[in-house]
Amino acid sequence: MTITASAPPARPAVADLARGFLTGGVIGASLAALVGGGVIESVPLFVGGLALPAAYGLLLLLAGAPRRAREAALAPVTALAVIEDRKADGGVDTDVPVRFDLTVAPDDAPAYRVEIRQHIHVVDLVDYRPRDVVVVQYPPDRPHRVRIVKRPTPRWEDRAAGADIPSAPGPAAPSDPPEPRAAGYLTLVGLLLGATAVIMACRGPLFDGHDATGPRAPVPPTTTTSPSTTVVTSLSSTVTLGPGRSLLDRGELRRAVDSLTRGGGSHQALSVVVRDRVLSVVFAADAPHAPHFDPRSLPYERLPTLVEEASTGLGGGPPRDWQLTADRTAGALTIRVTVTGPGGTAWLEADWRGTVVRRGPAR
Repeated sequence: MTITASAPPARPAVADLARGFLTGGVIGASLAALVGGGVIESVPLFVGGLALPAAYGLLLLLAGAPRRAREAALAPVTALAVIEDRKADGGVDTDVPVRFDLTVAPDDAPAYRVEIRQHIHVVDLVDYRPRDVVVVQYPPDRPHRVRIVKRPTPRWEDRAAGADIPSAPGPAAPSDPPEPRAAGYLTLVGLLLGATAVIMACRGPLFDGHDATGPRAPVPPTTTTSPSTTVVTSLSSTVTLGPGRSLLDRGELRRAVDSLTRGGGSHQALSVVVRDRVLSVVFAADAPHAPHFDPRSLPYERLPTLVEEASTGLGGGPPRDWQLTADRTAGALTIRVTVTGPGGTAWLEADWRGTVVRRGPAR
């Protein structure tokens, strides 16, 4: 018998690299979608992160079905092999993984060395000693995917018992050659690109703090002037006057409201709250169908008088604090004034013209 060393079959490098890259991309995109969907509370994005690897696994299963069918249709090749060396990787009470260095001697092909890893019950290890001849099988198109036949037919048992197989030149080729280093790099690149693609697609909701239903209006920058301060957000705006000034002073409240409604955007408000030096307006930009009104339509000339009239409910004492609120939560525009003083708290309500329609005494 001629003894030669044969090289392991060439792996389809391009297909393996492409599969590694796609696998990394699917893993990265799936993880990013799961995390991003949880952060921005997007159910479609979260479900997509779960469905993507399942769909990819199904695609790989379908793509490999023809190859598995061809392999199943081919009868495995049976041959004799001699154990050059063995090494158990661990375990003492059940099947243990054992690395075998074999010389395989097919009947119609040159002998070759191969290294395999197979689970053998610890009790049967005595039947697989170096220089013992065993029966092996492998696919016809993959001669290095060798497996030891634990219970061969009587004919092959007889052949193994009387065979003398010389060793083939080494070193032994692994049954499953390691993946090329480039495959690992491409998997990592695919993972990073997949995660980046999902993050970039959702960068608005993720980084701007918006919900997944759509971005809100941009937040204008804070503007500071002396002696008043204006703070504007996407929904509410606040004006704070400096010391020694009051929104009840002639023209102050109108100027403060005009400073908030100047320029583009919606001028409709859900509510207006006024205290001595602070004006707060909640605009209706994100709730166009909620009851709203134009804050510029308030009866500014009547507001100081309303505060004064509400103070009469305190028994004539000056108010220590007051607050005026205007909204349409009850239907028509309603102005409510609440004052607090030594005698307790008094209040009144007025309509859109500033006419008092209800009042309450101090409590």
